[in-house]
Amino acid sequence: MTVSFRRAVRDDLPAIVKLLADDVLGRSRENYSEPLDARYEDAFAVVDADPRQMLIVAEIDGTVIGTMQIAFLSGIGRMGALRGQFESVHIAEGLRGQGHGAAMIHWAVERCRERGCDFVQLTSDRRRAGAHSFYEGLGFAPSHVGYKLFL
Repeated sequence: MTVSFRRAVRDDLPAIVKLLADDVLGRSRENYSEPLDARYEDAFAVVDADPRQMLIVAEIDGTVIGTMQIAFLSGIGRMGALRGQFESVHIAEGLRGQGHGAAMIHWAVERCRERGCDFVQLTSDRRRAGAHSFYEGLGFAPSHVGYKLFL
């Protein structure tokens, strides 16, 4: 099985939402149903139109098996460093542990290098011990503590 990566298109949105919802934490955060909630459609339109964001899918034989979002963030700190921010990284549950997630992260890192990023960063829910091991195995360092304030 060869996995390939590309920018997501509108027709991928149901598969993306299904991936986000098919997860122990995602079940409480997402709402996968047909038709999709209009908020997903609206968010896709915003992300897709923004040249500083990229929603990608991983696919095998035309079937979406993974997704992630990359945001390219400019900053004053670190001497004006451009950062690649990874969000909502997901591989279909039954295909985890087969190297597809690592291949997707490597692909995303290369897109960030091409854009001139100085580094990439991500956050991971503290309850995802397996994900933490995965990221550390790829060379990511657990360098910060993240906080959220829901509004």
